[in-house]
Amino acid sequence: MAHGPSCRRIQRAPTNDRGGRMLLMVVILLALFGGGGYAAYRFLMPKDSAATNAPLLQSVIRGPFDHIVLDQGEVESSSNIDVLCEVKTRGGSGTPILWVIDEGTYVKKGDKLVELDSSALETELQTQRILVASAEATVISSKAAVRTAEIGLQEYILGTYQTERRTILSEIATAEQELRKMELNLASAERLAAKGMVKSLQIEAETFAVSNAKNMLESATGRLKVLDELTQEKMKVQLESAIDAAKAKLSSDESVLNEELNKLRDAEDQVAKCIILSPTDGVVVHNNAFSSRGGSAEFVVEAGASLRERQCVIKLPDPNRMQVKAKINESSITLIREGMPVKISISAAQNELTGRVRRVNKYAEPGSWFSSSVKEYAALIEILNPPETIRTGMTAEVRIFVEQLDDALQIPVQGIYEYQGHHFCLKLAGDKWETVEIKIGATNDKMVTVEEGLAENDRFALNPRSHLDLLKLPEIEDVQDRDELIELAKQPPLPPTAGDSTGGGVPFSPEAMADKTLASSDTDKDGKLSSTEIDAIDERFRDRVKQSDTNRDGSVDRSELVASGKKRAAQAAGAGGPPGAGGGRGAGGAAGGSGSGRPTGQPAN
Repeated sequence: MAHGPSCRRIQRAPTNDRGGRMLLMVVILLALFGGGGYAAYRFLMPKDSAATNAPLLQSVIRGPFDHIVLDQGEVESSSNIDVLCEVKTRGGSGTPILWVIDEGTYVKKGDKLVELDSSALETELQTQRILVASAEATVISSKAAVRTAEIGLQEYILGTYQTERRTILSEIATAEQELRKMELNLASAERLAAKGMVKSLQIEAETFAVSNAKNMLESATGRLKVLDELTQEKMKVQLESAIDAAKAKLSSDESVLNEELNKLRDAEDQVAKCIILSPTDGVVVHNNAFSSRGGSAEFVVEAGASLRERQCVIKLPDPNRMQVKAKINESSITLIREGMPVKISISAAQNELTGRVRRVNKYAEPGSWFSSSVKEYAALIEILNPPETIRTGMTAEVRIFVEQLDDALQIPVQGIYEYQGHHFCLKLAGDKWETVEIKIGATNDKMVTVEEGLAENDRFALNPRSHLDLLKLPEIEDVQDRDELIELAKQPPLPPTAGDSTGGGVPFSPEAMADKTLASSDTDKDGKLSSTEIDAIDERFRDRVKQSDTNRDGSVDRSELVASGKKRAAQAAGAGGPPGAGGGRGAGGAAGGSGSGRPTGQPAN
């Protein structure tokens, strides 16, 4: 498309205005930064370098001083009533908890604290009731058997025996009557025979009849004697033994019944103990167990957890007898004594509480997996007049007042420089600095008392570690008793002693070892060791005992054992060993001593 002269393109010439403005702004910024930096340098640069690097001055003051050990602790009750699980463990898994009261709940005596699972115990209770019923039936039967046996004895004595005896007596009476009759017939026959009226055959018949009647009488009399003297006694023994056997069975059955009744009562008691009631009023504290290695709890009192027999499940602390269990660092535990006053700070208490040290444990607390090697010792601090607002488990800060001085020279701990067990201060004397050795006394976390080396109002450097060039420390040997240690190293170690296999104390003499050897090996107590007794000694030491037999008579007496022990002691001393080493390991080679880990009667090595 063609354009006319009025439509021609207008082209603008390039300009440098934008670039000039940018260069101007850069120059201005550089000028501002440079001026500000110079001003800051002039402002911050010390006007007097020597004055700034001079030691910080502090004056020695005199006044009251409290030697305090500061540490943390946990509030607890000094009188806790432990609520234990009294349900016996069956199968090793414990008894599960169905319900437990919330921690921190205030309960009264008789309130329910814990409900345990009693289903297995109730099943056992039903089974035990069946066993008791069966045992009762057996006892009833046994009692009837005893009564039957007693009646049987009475029946025989009063009935069967008397009946048999009367029958025999009747037979005796009949036999006697028959005998008299036969005797009369015989006499009559004999008179008739004398007259020739009866033949001799008739006389023989009558004589036989008399003899038969006598036999019948003797038989009845004999049976009566056997009945009275033998049969009666035999039957009484049998029937009385039956009574005793029935009574013994009854006693056994009654013992079984009593045992089953005891099991029944125990089962009922165990079911009842599944409901744990509060023995007194108090605030509930769950006895959760935490691992010493840190991490989660090993046992938490909650529904589903299992309890072992005699395991503490809940504690009921006495709120009127509260204490703080503080763990004191081993560096300070030697300063703590019973009866020392204590100031206690607890966040729940509005005011600072007062207490006193009640007990300091002699053994260190068990360390956890993540704890350092520094040991801690528990100090139990009694809280005087504890308020109702504090609870067990609260964290408390304790300040134990080890020593309280009314008038003591003291300086801040920063002003002391310790060097090889000695304490120094940088003291200002006029316009010079002097290095003075001081003797310190009681200390706390801020101040140190000075016993020697400084006076009141003396000025000293508060930061001597920053001015080591001003300290002029004397030469101090690392080991001051070097000669004494060298002499101690030359001395031989003490030989083993009675009850001490590591040595130390008073050593056994050859005489004492000989006596112990005889006491342990002289079985016949004749004052010497025979060849049989020597052969009974342990083979490791038998040869040494045999070597003590200097007269070669096959036995070893006390004098030979003592001589052998002295000889061995002298040989050990000449060889550089401890004096008495030979005798200390057994006079003549035999022991019988304690403290060596051997059974009594064994010879020493």
